[in-house]
Amino acid sequence: MLLLDLESTEDDRAKVLADAERIITEGGELIGTHEWGVREMAYEIRHQDSADYRLFQFHVNTTATLDELDRALSIADGVLRFRIIRLAPGTPEPPDPGAASPVEADFETSL
Repeated sequence: MLLLDLESTEDDRAKVLADAERIITEGGELIGTHEWGVREMAYEIRHQDSADYRLFQFHVNTTATLDELDRALSIADGVLRFRIIRLAPGTPEPPDPGAASPVEADFETSL
């Protein structure tokens, strides 16, 4: 999960994404890329309350790839926050952030 700085240029954000994809594909397999768009964050980071959210799902062959990705994202301009999370086998696809949750859908149909 990447949270990209909205104050950085579109070219800078595209470079961060391209570099992350390159590192992943050189050392593993990119399974999915999900663009969740600009969303409000739960709390401010560097005096900003929203960010461009991106999610990468991937498999890597070695931990060296994870170390390289971690280092690249740590020093990249335009990255507010990132997390690399190990998923258990059989983890379902991430939800579409624009779709209503099942609770919201039930509430809307009961009205």
